[in-house]
Amino acid sequence: MNAVPPHLPPDLRNPVGAHVPVAGKGLVGTGLAYAGRVGAEVVQVFVANPRGWATPPGDPVRDAAFREACAVQRIPAFVHAPYLINFGSDNAVTRERSSASLRHSLLRAHAIGARGVVVHTGSAVGTAPDGGSRYAAAMAQVRTDVRPLLDELDRLGEDAPWLLLEPTAGQGRSLCSRLEQLAEYADALDRHPRVGVCLDTCHAFAAGHDLAAPGGVKEALDVLVAAVGEGRLRLIHANDSKDVAGARKDRHANIGTGHIGAEPFRELFAHPATLGVPLVVETPAHGGGGAGHALDVARLKELRTGA
Repeated sequence: MNAVPPHLPPDLRNPVGAHVPVAGKGLVGTGLAYAGRVGAEVVQVFVANPRGWATPPGDPVRDAAFREACAVQRIPAFVHAPYLINFGSDNAVTRERSSASLRHSLLRAHAIGARGVVVHTGSAVGTAPDGGSRYAAAMAQVRTDVRPLLDELDRLGEDAPWLLLEPTAGQGRSLCSRLEQLAEYADALDRHPRVGVCLDTCHAFAAGHDLAAPGGVKEALDVLVAAVGEGRLRLIHANDSKDVAGARKDRHANIGTGHIGAEPFRELFAHPATLGVPLVVETPAHGGGGAGHALDVARLKELRTGA
């Protein structure tokens, strides 16, 4: 096994955790309490309604309490931006709202001490004037709309969160689902030093990277590194898949119960590109107590030990 980065405890080459709920008692009272129940060493949260455009203000006292609790418990935190964000849309209102929503997530992430904000890479919604593909125009919009937000990140200083691009499962007119497509997406953002990647294993599998095949995990990670360079993989969404490779369906399954299976996750831990990269499960929780998440976190820890 590779040496552990100095910022991680010796046994945590890869912290393993879950996306946690925060409704009710908030980031600490609900979120970190849930993390404790499921054994999470890293958490991901929403700071706004994931299916809406509202940008609610934070509570400085609660934000400070969350930052302190995460520091004491050595729990890295990440924010997932709302699902509606799409800079590839031909609708100007959607793009304006996308900018406001992503800006809100980035600022709230900074306020709570989160390491990064995950955003889906979007799709080329609409029709080109000539009736053809809007891909090129959509990628140009990504640059126009997102690059200024990265300039704002620069002004936050060294503790600014990373913007983590999450390739999709390949549905519709995806701008980035195959891992090699991350190269063009990163180029559109001038390969800004705070632009990273969140790899969702279910998405990659659905997009045609057969992680279950012999050598499939290594091949996919090698493609990712070739596309964006070393050090940009900052988070992994560890999800099994209810559908076969290449199905282009985003349906998560609990670890070891889907078409990816458990063993590829052991290979994931062993690859040099994942050194120090946290894993978060977004699998079925099976109730408010998170029994499904607890089992998945425990299974991933077991696989980590044997990697």
